[in-house]
Amino acid sequence: MNSEFTIAVHSLVYLAYLPEKMASSDMIADNVGTHSARVRKVMSGLRRSSFVETREGSGGGYRLTIDPKAVTLADIYRVMAQGSLIPSWCSGNPGMDCLVGSNMNQVMTGIFCTAEKKLEEHLSGITIQDVLKQIHACE
Repeated sequence: MNSEFTIAVHSLVYLAYLPEKMASSDMIADNVGTHSARVRKVMSGLRRSSFVETREGSGGGYRLTIDPKAVTLADIYRVMAQGSLIPSWCSGNPGMDCLVGSNMNQVMTGIFCTAEKKLEEHLSGITIQDVLKQIHACE
C-alpha cells in the first residue's frame, strides 16, 4: 500500500469535515503532517478523478465535489494505489528446471492479486463519511 492512498483519504475526510469551505494545500499538509508539495501531487490525482475542485488565488484551495456518504475507500484506492500490493519484483525464474523456482512468480502473483481483491472488497464497505464518523467517535 502506498502512502498516497493514506494522504488522499485523510485529505478527503478533512475536506468533508469542512463542508462548503476551501482548504489550501498548506492547511491540508499541516493536518496530514506532510509537505504541501506532496499534498498538491495527491490532490492533483483527486482533481483529475473529480473528487475535488480547485480555485487559485487568495481564498483558493481545494473543495470536495463528491458526496462523502457515497464515495468509498475502494474508489480512492482504485485511483491512488491500485496494484500497489503486488511487488515490482518476485522471486523465481520461469525457465528453471525446478518446480519451486519455475512457478513461484506465477503463484505469488496470484496470491497478491487475490489479496488486492479482498482489500478492495473490504474498502468498498467504508465511505469517507464512515471515516469521519469514526473520528468524531474519538472525541
